[in-house]
Amino acid sequence: MTSQDPFEEEIIRTSSGELKITFLGHGTLMFTFDEKVIHVDPYSKVADYSTLPDADLILITHEHGDHLDLSALEQIRADTTQLVLTETCAKQVRGGIVMRNGDVQTIMGLRIAAVPAYNLVHKRENGEPFHPKSSGNGYILSFGDKRVYVAGDTENIPEMKQLESIDIAFLPMNLPYTMTPEMAADAAKLFRPTILYPYHYGSTDTAKIVELLRSEEGIDVRIRSMA
Repeated sequence: MTSQDPFEEEIIRTSSGELKITFLGHGTLMFTFDEKVIHVDPYSKVADYSTLPDADLILITHEHGDHLDLSALEQIRADTTQLVLTETCAKQVRGGIVMRNGDVQTIMGLRIAAVPAYNLVHKRENGEPFHPKSSGNGYILSFGDKRVYVAGDTENIPEMKQLESIDIAFLPMNLPYTMTPEMAADAAKLFRPTILYPYHYGSTDTAKIVELLRSEEGIDVRIRSMA
């Protein structure tokens, strides 16, 4: 998909109105809710941000260049935009709200929880994890009565057992940096989202996670263009 192609969208009904999800690609999402535009990990390679609406709120999961893209930020960050980011990201971007694993804040009327995102298995040649513990965030956002979990770059970590009442989850399968389909299926079984969108999956075969979760009642796996 190029930035000229129409992006897939989906409407989710909540107790406080419609939540529109725009699937921009890679690890990049756009939510529209209550007349607010929320961008997650804006990335110039998946969209022409000069054609997209300015952000009321931007969430950055970690400092890698396909998640913290300064050029994309510049195009959608207005004077009134709120920016939520990690401590490491704050070394590159001024004026943001730093959230650490475990923090909860209400920003622009939205409850946002920062949760861990890290590798246990997949590592660099020097033995360092691609995503070290405590460096990156996943985010849980409350849109009315719907809780949306954007996992960031992570594996199926033990902390996922503590997630509760997740209505919509975005889980990454970009190998070798995040989860295999088997890991993602295990993660989904830990906290059982009502809707699961695999995202940031690169060339990973999404049919595998569909098959792995086929017999799991109550988990609706939906595949969208998020390579």
